[in-house]
Amino acid sequence: MSKHLSRRSFLHQSAKTGLAISLTAVAGTDIIAGCTSPKVLSAAPMVTGFDQTPLPYAYTALEPVIDAMTMEIHYSKHASAYARNAKDAAAAEKVDTNKPIEDVLMSISKYSAKMRNNAGGHYNHELFWKCMKAGGGALPDGKLSKAIVQSFGSMDAFKTQFSDAGKNRFGSGWAWLYADKDKQLKIGSTPNQDNPLMDAGELKGTPLLGLDVWEHAYYLKYQNRRADYIAEWWKVVNWDFVQQRFETL
Repeated sequence: MSKHLSRRSFLHQSAKTGLAISLTAVAGTDIIAGCTSPKVLSAAPMVTGFDQTPLPYAYTALEPVIDAMTMEIHYSKHASAYARNAKDAAAAEKVDTNKPIEDVLMSISKYSAKMRNNAGGHYNHELFWKCMKAGGGALPDGKLSKAIVQSFGSMDAFKTQFSDAGKNRFGSGWAWLYADKDKQLKIGSTPNQDNPLMDAGELKGTPLLGLDVWEHAYYLKYQNRRADYIAEWWKVVNWDFVQQRFETL
């Protein structure tokens, strides 16, 4: 590939040459077409394995907020690499991949940087896909709504604080709504592929809602306009999923 090829051209070419994965919804169960056994994507509680699970919607489902090419590259290139590399690290560090990856993250200080980056990246993306859906955006009345108002003053105040966490994260990382050990709601951000589960991270708690603010999550459509991406992203938030996670704490 020419070294003069632009970043956008590279991403477009990668998408065209990548393996295309078609998604089929069957009786409420989302699967990748061609799998021999459909795998139900449970909402909560979320226990994450080391294997990448099927995307719970088509690549086009979140348009126009997130374009299909970005979704395909993000899922089939970036996220799949995290899953693959996490398994490689697990093999090298003698980690039982039959156990949840959450177990590793909660004691990540014992493992390598490769494990931290890739196990974190795999977990974060598995959560991220489920935090979104077509036609999302509306927070239902319930315990989570009341807790947000109690913790942040109002839904608008919460969105502003969460959006600022994403916009102000220098470089690559994530914005989080999470619950601390006392089940109190908190907002924060982490660098790279860190998350609140990690014993070595800045935040401590259970992730409820995560927003990917790495450039590969939005660059094709929004370029350097991260704030625009975040503002539009609220339209696809799957609050039903987030509320179910909160109610199982």
